[in-house]
Parts: sequence; C-alpha cells; structure tokens
Amino acid sequence: MKKFVPVLVALCAATAAHSAFAQAKPEADIKYRQAAFIVMARHFGSLGAMAEGKKPYDAKVAAADADVLAAVTALPFTAFGPGTDKGAKTEAKPEVWKDQAKFKQADDAMQVEMAKLIPAAKSGSLDQLKAAFGPTGKTCKGCHDDFKSK
Repeated sequence: MKKFVPVLVALCAATAAHSAFAQAKPEADIKYRQAAFIVMARHFGSLGAMAEGKKPYDAKVAAADADVLAAVTALPFTAFGPGTDKGAKTEAKPEVWKDQAKFKQADDAMQVEMAKLIPAAKSGSLDQLKAAFGPTGKTCKGCHDDFKSK
C-alpha cells in the first residue's frame, strides 16, 4: 500500500494536468496517454513474468501490480481525442481515428478482461493469475496489431 499511494498521487496530478491541457494542446494528450501506457506495461509485464514463470510468483507484488492497473487501465483511452493524431511523435495508427467504433470495441474488450485479471492477481493464487493473464494479453495484442505502428 505504501508504494500505491505515491503512484495514485502522481496519477491524480497527471489527470488534473491532462484535464487542463486536453483541449489546448494535442501533444499534452499524446504524452499523457503514452505515460499511462508505460505505467500499464510495467505492471502488466510484471504480472506476465510471474504468470509465465519468468520471475518468481510473489502474491504481494501481484496484488500491488493489480492495484496500479485498477487505477490506470482506463486512463490512456481518454486521450485519443480529435487532433491527437498529430502534435507529437505517436505510434498510434490512423485507424484509431478512422475506425473509432472498432477502437472503442478493442478498449472495451481489454477493460472486460482487465476486470477479471485484477481480482485474479489479488487472489494470492498463481493458477488464477495464469488463467486470467492469457485472455487479457490477447486483448492487448489485438489492439496493438490493429492500432499501433510497429
């Protein structure tokens, strides 16, 4: 919990900054979503390493990673508004803005699976983590395949 509080404070500050700059500066939205994806990747990667046996399973670390994911999962998707396809370097494909219904569907699918992964990661059971990690990873990969430049 001690590690989670500073992360939460930083995310709140980022959210406030995002709100202040969202309409005026597309580059601020781009940087915001990229930062949120970096945080997600760090904690999702930690869970994946445990689920795949690449690092020892630690129930406390898994629960802490899940807490961060619960706080951060929806954040990047709020920063794909009009004009955020330009203004700073981005790996988002034009399809994000051309096919917003499909992009929203991909986000929704990831949110559904993440809602299963978070309690599984907090359960203290490696088997539950393993069972939930694969389907969540597939939704991430699907979105990357369709909407992220290589």
